[in-house]
Amino acid sequence: MPTSASGFFATFRRFCLLALCTALLAACGQPKPSFKNVDISGASDFGKDFALQDPAGKTRTLGDFKGKVVLMFFGYTHCPDVCPTTMVELKQVMEQLGPDADKVQVLFVTVDPDRDTGALLGQYVPAFDARFLGLRPADEAALKQVTKDFKVYYAKVPGSSPNNYTMDHSAGSYVFDQNGQLRLFIRHGQGPEPIAHDLKALMS
Repeated sequence: MPTSASGFFATFRRFCLLALCTALLAACGQPKPSFKNVDISGASDFGKDFALQDPAGKTRTLGDFKGKVVLMFFGYTHCPDVCPTTMVELKQVMEQLGPDADKVQVLFVTVDPDRDTGALLGQYVPAFDARFLGLRPADEAALKQVTKDFKVYYAKVPGSSPNNYTMDHSAGSYVFDQNGQLRLFIRHGQGPEPIAHDLKALMS
């Protein structure tokens, strides 16, 4: 999906610097997993936590999922392509993980809370896998805060009527380890195998 060019390249440069730092640590004898996605271990300027509502209206934070690997994807239920494709891919990841899938929590965070009610998220997200959980910002201020915290791009694209619009948004995902530390940026559209590989590496 389209993104802000300057924001994308700034984030990409940060990811490259983090990857270089982790490579240097490995060269100094520090053990680290071998990931197929972007290793952002040690990132401290974003993605520390969130406060979002689940389908029942309960506020959930990262601490609620401690002990599990958390994969966080930003999208919306009316998305015609990237979101359902990603959710199917993540379902396939869970299938590849086998019993280890129960150690993973997939979170679908909507960037369209005006249309994505708790009830709708409660139907849409678990339809891909019953363990998946949909979360929504409580209001516009909360949406701006969480997307700023995670450096996620989103923009409303007007349609033929006020309620008929699409949302441009970032397509990657974030992964936290069992201790709630941000570890990976998952690139969009690579298939389930590299993702399953990296989640297993985090759990090993």
